[in-house]
This record gives sequence, structure tokens and C-alpha cells, in this order.
Amino acid sequence: MSKKRKPKKSGGSFKHDLLQQIVVIFDKNPSQSFNYKQLSKAFGYKDISNKRLIGIILDELVHQDKLYETKRGQYRLKSDRQFIEGKVDMTTRGAAYILIEGSDADVFISPKNTNTALNGDIVKVNIFSGKLSSKLEGEIIEIVQRAKTEFVGVIQKSKNFAFLVPDDARMPVDIFIANEKLKGAKDGDKAVAQITEWPRERKNPFGKVIEVLGRPGENETEMHAILAEYGLPYQFPAAVEKEANKIDLTISPKEIKKRKDFRATTTFTIDPKDAKDFDDALSIKKLDNGNWEIGVHIADVSHYIKENTLLEAEAFSRATSIYLVDRVVPMLPEILSNGACSLRPQETKLCFSAVFELDENSNVLEEWFGRTVIFSDRRFTYEEAQERIETKQGDLVEEILQLDKLAKQLREKRFKMGSIAFDRIEVKFNLDDKGNPLGVYFKESKDANKLIEEFMLLANKRVAEFIGKPKKGSAKTFVYRIHDEPNQEKLLSLSNFVKKFGYELKINEKEVANSINHLLSDVKGKHEENMIEQLTIRTMAKASYSSKNIGHYGLAFMYYTHFTSPIRRYPDVMVHRLLQHYLDGGASMNPQEIEEKCKHASKMELLATEAERKSIKYKQVQFLMDKVGEEFDGIISGVSEWGLYVELIDNMCEGMVRLQSIEGDYYSFDAANYCAVGRKTGQEYRMGDEVRIKVMRADLAKKQLDFELVV
Repeated sequence: MSKKRKPKKSGGSFKHDLLQQIVVIFDKNPSQSFNYKQLSKAFGYKDISNKRLIGIILDELVHQDKLYETKRGQYRLKSDRQFIEGKVDMTTRGAAYILIEGSDADVFISPKNTNTALNGDIVKVNIFSGKLSSKLEGEIIEIVQRAKTEFVGVIQKSKNFAFLVPDDARMPVDIFIANEKLKGAKDGDKAVAQITEWPRERKNPFGKVIEVLGRPGENETEMHAILAEYGLPYQFPAAVEKEANKIDLTISPKEIKKRKDFRATTTFTIDPKDAKDFDDALSIKKLDNGNWEIGVHIADVSHYIKENTLLEAEAFSRATSIYLVDRVVPMLPEILSNGACSLRPQETKLCFSAVFELDENSNVLEEWFGRTVIFSDRRFTYEEAQERIETKQGDLVEEILQLDKLAKQLREKRFKMGSIAFDRIEVKFNLDDKGNPLGVYFKESKDANKLIEEFMLLANKRVAEFIGKPKKGSAKTFVYRIHDEPNQEKLLSLSNFVKKFGYELKINEKEVANSINHLLSDVKGKHEENMIEQLTIRTMAKASYSSKNIGHYGLAFMYYTHFTSPIRRYPDVMVHRLLQHYLDGGASMNPQEIEEKCKHASKMELLATEAERKSIKYKQVQFLMDKVGEEFDGIISGVSEWGLYVELIDNMCEGMVRLQSIEGDYYSFDAANYCAVGRKTGQEYRMGDEVRIKVMRADLAKKQLDFELVV
């Protein structure tokens, strides 16, 4: 706003002219609010009478429906232009797409019209023209809510100032940092900077360093950088640790009397060999009537974590443990996660349990839920339990074999009901003491893993049914793990794709689940197995937490929750509290409050998953750094306008062959057929094709692998 000369006062004409000038200011700044003082300053008015006149004009413009009062004394243009709110999906080139909740439409924003918006921000957009459709363009006129203000990057220092160059390719600008706000960071250090202000006339935001992470390429620096990028913690505040250390961990006779005692019943845990927190145990007992009493015993975290405490606030904030490739960042301090709440062998522990009476055909005849005390006789690794299943020898072999038999029956029934069998092979790294990858191995789910899985699923399902469809009274507010039906367009696309490999996928609503199971079974052991399984998973909706139950499509359960892992998942703690509240006869809880907590837990789960994936990608790049120039066999796992994504068969590391690097022809992306086609030769490279590649670059900073085709 430029200053105007003070005009002569000439009655009505002066007021009319002033009104028009005020309207022009609001028209030019539709997303800004102004008060009479700001406008007086813009016009150069210092006398009380003209300031009062501006106030009167502002009130008149409100009555004319041209302005509205955003808060007392602040006014903004009331426009009939088409504004929408949405989330920014920033591209690496600085343009953006605005994703509109509940709509398939998005709005393109050119780099010149992003108005300081950053990836993930919630913004208000002015649509240039037309109704909402899939091809719209607009400009961002207001930042409603910033997704984040802290960014990870590398410090580039000059004599008098510095910039933080963000690691995130979708952060379009560097952050200006004055020397006195570097917090000791040196040139080339990896750090976390916080944006403090973004002056309207400046291209770059101003910020300050809030944490120096270390030198790029060092394992600790990079792992902490991954966590910081997603706003995730890597240590507990001192006050939280102090509160945890003050908890009374003794189990008194008085507490035991309140609980059902399972200490005399055969009980054991089965976990990965490197596990430190054992949050579930199984007990088994043959009843006089020939049936089996199976107890699913879960650490009673809610006994130790009380509401309205620092521990509770921290657990809620984290919402989940984070499993990076070389470490676990726990939801709870170690004294609880690996100590009091871990169901370690030969120790009395407090639990929340789901106890079932099953017949020989695994039919549930009776069930009981409540607080218990247990004594684990033995800690099994999955490998040890698997050995007993395969050799039928070893201690507690009869108990494990009986549980295995019942689990297989439960699994068979589940699949008959339409449950989908995703058994993805996990890639694991053998690391040295500095976190460097020495080798790759594949972790496969065997009978011992599936035994535990089935009884955890049974407990989760029956707890959800107990609250969600009670025999008496109405359903009460609860936490559900929900999974929506797959999108039909995505299913059709997947069906067309797998046909190219000779597979069939029926997308009829009644047949799709069984058809997916047949597909996953048919690709087992084939080179395209991992790729097709990945594509099938992408076709599925994402599972999440909600107080509004829609069922779990992937498991074919109408009622499902998470009850079995409260050490590492906050929703399980919520489930324990709600279940006990209702067992005690409590009234239904506030659904809005529970839903907000569910949304937070879903969001944190997504961030943790992204961080876990990025840590794996980092190790993949690190693993291939000393293999530049070597050749490997791979499978084309994806095709884009930029290149071919290739997954190596030996180690499942994924990199890109850029289309422009393929010699002998000019290749373009054919989206309809998932392939790249040579313009002159007609040569095609399709998803699923086997290729041989050479490792050309392993960029640790960008976590990128560049391959070249060996023709």
C-alpha cells in the first residue's frame, strides 16, 4: 500500500473518494485484514477526524456486505470469488497441487502463485475460473495452517550469514540464518532449523538453528535427521524419565487379589530373537471337559501410565514406537518398555487378558476379559518355536503343537470368510557396531509367527465385538482399527496389469478377496512376487484408527481393534482403559474426544512408517556404495516419466534407470501400459521385466541409487 497525499475535505465527494480508495486496497489484498489505524497510516492521516471517518466507512462497507469483521476492529474483503481450502502437495519444481478433502479434484498452482506455502500446509485458494473439476488452476491467498516449521538440512555458511539447504526436495527455498542464530553449527553440518518469520517481500524465510545433528554421512547424524524430518523424537525429556523412575514397580499382594491369577498355568512368550519388549504371552490349559483354555495375556501398561501425567502426555504425543533399520525409538521409557511392562520369563507380571475356551475345532465357546497376574515359564524365539513345530521335540512341545493346530484352524476359517493373505518378505540388514550394513537377509513369516498372529487377531476381534455388538444394551464408544474397501478403479487397473503376466484378478465385489488370495498364491516364488504384492497393497485403502466402525476389509472382520501391543501403540492403551471402564459399568465415553485421539494416532503411525521406510532406503544406498560399477539382475518395479525403477533380485535394493540414459533410442513413458517405449525401435520396458543393471551412483545425502541398463 503506497501512501496518498492528504486530500482536501469537500463534504460528500471526499467521503465517496475515500470509500473507493479503501475498496481498492481491500480488492488488491483479498486475503489480508486491516483496521482503521493501518488504513489511516497508508493514507498519511494523523488527525482524529479522518481516522474516525475511515472507521465509519468501514462500518458502512460491512452493512453493504462488501467487508466482514474477522475480529473486533479488523476487516477483510467479502468476495464472491470461488475460494476453497485444501492441502498443499508440492512438487520438486516448486509448483503445487491442492488436494481437496472428500474430492478427487485437485487445483494446480504455478510456482509464482504459491505465496510462501510449503508442502503439507492447509491453504485457502482462489480458483481462477470454472467449477470444481480435475483440471483447475488457482492462486494461494492465505496460509491457514503450517504443516511444519522445522526442517532438516545442511548448513552453507558465508562470512556474515548462512543458509540451511533442506534435505526435502519438496521444500522449494533455503532458510536464511543470521550468524548469531547458528547455535554453533559449522559449514557443512547437518542441522534442524526453525522458520521464525517470512517477510512478504523476501524470497527466503528467516530462521534459527535449534539443533546441530552432526556431520552428514555419519550413521547417528542420519538416523536422527530422519526422525527430525518427520518431527519424531529420539530421546525422552528429562522430566519424563524422572517421572518414570519414580513409579512404584512393586506388585503387592493387595494388587494380586484384585486380579485373576494365572501364575500356575503354563505360560510363555514367542518373539523375535532381538526383541527386548515382550508385550504378549500365551497360556494353555486342558480343561476337564476336553476343551482348551487359551489365555492371551497383554502387558497392563495402563496400570503404570496414569492419566494427567507427563508419561501419559508423552505416550499420547508419540502414539507409537518407531522401528528404524538399526534401532527402536520406544513409546515408553525403557524402565517400562523393557522392564516393568515386559513379560520377561520367570517374573510375576501384571496383565490385561482375553481368555477363551476353545474346542478341538477352535470354536470359541466362552470368553472372559479382565486384569490378571501371570508368571511366564519360558521365553521362546520364533526360531525355537518353529523348531518344535517342525521336529516335534523340545520342552513345551505339546503345548506349542496344540496352539499351532488351533491357530491353523483359525487361519483357515479366516480365509474362508474372505481375509486376505499378505505375507510380505521383509528385508533386514546385518549391521556392524557402527551401523554399517554388512549384508542383507530376508525375514519370512513361518508357522511360529502365524501362531502368535492368529491368537492376537482373535483377541483383537473378540474384544471389539464385546464392546461393538454387546448381547445386552447398545454399543459404546470405542477405538476400532478400520480398513475400507478397495477403490474399484484401482482394482480394475491392477486386474489389467496382472493380465500381462498371465494372472487373473476378478473384481466382482463378492469374489475380489478370494481372487486376491489366489493371485498372491500364484505369484509365490516368482520374480514378480514382490512387485505384484506391492501393487496389490497399494490398491488397498490404508488402515487407520477411528471411533466410527466400518469394519476391517483386509481381515474380513466386522469388528476389530488393537488390544495386544500397548507397550508400542497408544491406541491399545486407550482400548485397555475403555474396556475396563465398561467392565466396571461405566457410561459411554465422549465420541468426539476419542475420535480426535484416533486421528492423532493414525497420523503418527503414518509418520513413523515414512521414517522407517526412509531409514531402509538409507541403508540400501549405504550397502551399495562400495558396489558402484558392479552389475546385478533386477526386476522393473515401476515406470515413470523420469525413468525405470529397478529392484535388485539379490538384495531388494531399489534404484532408478533414467530414461535419458538408455542408449540407442529416445524413450517416453506410456502410462496406460506401465512401460517406457522407444520412439524409433518400439522397444518396450515394462513393469515386471527382468533387466541387468550396473550401479552408477549411490548418493547417500539424497538417499538415491542411480542404475544404468546393461544391454
